Amino acid sequence: MIKTAVIIAALIESAHMNDFNNLIQTLAVYAIPVIFAITLHEAAHAYAARYFGDNTAYAMGRMSLNPFKHIDPVGTLLIPVVLYLMTSGSFVFGYAKPVPINFGRLNKPKRDMAWVALAGPASNFFMALGWLLAAYFLDIAKINEPFLQRMTEAGVLSNLVMFSLNLFPMLPLDGGRILASLLPMKQFIQFSKIEPYGFFIVMGLMWLKLFNYWLIPVMILAQYLLHLILSPLQFLLN
Repeated sequence: MIKTAVIIAALIESAHMNDFNNLIQTLAVYAIPVIFAITLHEAAHAYAARYFGDNTAYAMGRMSLNPFKHIDPVGTLLIPVVLYLMTSGSFVFGYAKPVPINFGRLNKPKRDMAWVALAGPASNFFMALGWLLAAYFLDIAKINEPFLQRMTEAGVLSNLVMFSLNLFPMLPLDGGRILASLLPMKQFIQFSKIEPYGFFIVMGLMWLKLFNYWLIPVMILAQYLLHLILSPLQFLLN
């Protein structure tokens, strides 16, 4: 279905450090948050597809919380590390195995496509909320462990990036699926023709840093919503 794009360049605080030790430290901090972000994102697509009538992902064992079902050795592991080393951390990009979805099997294909697509970014938003709660717990419990604190920050940021990036209205990203489902049939057909090139368009925008004009505002808005949701807890802590 949708290749989950994961860009961590906007997040990595050591982006201007290119020695091997810093790479290992960065991978150690981001490994668990990113694996969870990818796994739940793809599983959410599969769960939503089954709910709306398509059992394709379920039948292929992709409706799973097992990370190995979703990780692509090249796209998820090799490409991000190579790009990190080649660009000194200024550009990192990767993807997971696409979840197979047969839109024709959905109860109402054009409408339900939007809900299946939205499930992925929604899972990232709620995971960011969970990591933010974990950060509050560390604060309440007076646990001053730098590695855990950095991991909770990485969890929030990596999920906000996945949330914002995948909502970009370009096929084959989730935002493109949502936009396509809202278009009249004639425009839907025309827009769908972009899909074979959409992945390269998005990569080009990232490489030119033009994608930040979408990514950063959406991330800021999502972060504001997270803090708004948790404002009662913040009030009690203060």
